[in-house]
Formats: sequence, C-alpha cells, structure tokens
Amino acid sequence: MELDEAVRRRRMVRRFDPARPVPEAVVRDLVALAVRAPSAGFSQGWDFVALSDAADRERYWAAASGPGAPDAWLRGVSAAPVLLLCLSDPDAYLDRYAEPDKGWADRDPARWPVPYWDTDTAMAAMLVLLGAVDRGLGALFFGVPAERHDEVLAAFDVPAGRRLVGVVALGHEAERVSGSARTRRRRGVDEVLHRGRFGVS
Repeated sequence: MELDEAVRRRRMVRRFDPARPVPEAVVRDLVALAVRAPSAGFSQGWDFVALSDAADRERYWAAASGPGAPDAWLRGVSAAPVLLLCLSDPDAYLDRYAEPDKGWADRDPARWPVPYWDTDTAMAAMLVLLGAVDRGLGALFFGVPAERHDEVLAAFDVPAGRRLVGVVALGHEAERVSGSARTRRRRGVDEVLHRGRFGVS
C-alpha cells in the first residue's frame, strides 16, 4: 500500500473482533516500524509493552478502568486481541543531552518546554497505526485516565521514571461505529496552513 493511501485510510477503530488474533510476528513488525520514528538526539527514549495474552489484557483493563459496569466504548475496545503500552523515558533524553556533543550537563528538564520524550513516543505510535492499516488491521490510540497511570505501570513492572503516553489497541475491526470524525468536519488545508505569519493563507 502506498503511504498516501495508508494515511487516508487510517481511522480510529473502537470495535474489535476478539475471535481474530493478531500474530506475534505482526506485533513485532509493527514495533520494528515504531523504532524508525525520529527522536531528539537519537535518544530513542521509548519502550512498548505488548499485551497479547488474555490474562495480561484483563489485568490492564482492571488497572485502567476500575470497578463498575463497562460502557459501550470499553466493551468494544477491550475486545482487541493486542494492547501495546507506549512508554516514554525522560531520563534517556536528559542523559543524552548531558553528553559532550550536546552540552547540557545539568540535566534540567526545564530546558525542554516541550517534552520530546512524549512527542517522539507519540510519533512512534503513529507509525504503528499506519503499519496496522498497511496490514489490514484496525487500531486505536487512546489515553489512560491520569489517576490510573500509577496502577497500570505497577501492574506491568514498568521501571520508575517511565511515562505512559498512551495505548494502541490492535485487531480486526468488528463493526464501524460513529466517532468524532462523523460529527465534526476535518479542518481544511487552507484553515491550518499559514504562510509567513499566523493568519495569512
């Protein structure tokens, strides 16, 4: 599939078919694409925890959702046969930029008005989403409630200091449901492209 086609076909899938697994080799191939993402200083401060086993996925949902009856969104997404936790590592960037060729010996996070450890991990996740389209899979990138991050990280023995940027659900689409793209129009290029200064098209 050409890149343009994959980009135009990419959408967030919210209903997955639990009876159609995703082979481990495909998960590995998608992470191999992810590590081709750009990273500041080639810091590569990302890790991915693949949850393909049913017990692991149940542990994730228990940690991320808490008690109570699942809503329609949770019922649809929790059917995905693979979850990929996308983790960033700020220390990888602070260490890298304290090296002689960068020269920020103090490792001060204040030097980073934008946390590139999260930005780069999100770009890696986008490559997973596009790779999933190329392989005929559905995918969804979603966030974890702030109050649940520590519980999720602890459930999977994630080292201290790692940040949970988001989760990619992978599988085969079971049913197409309405999302924000059905109720909100996509902004056009003329609205988002500014020439020379903001507000000039």
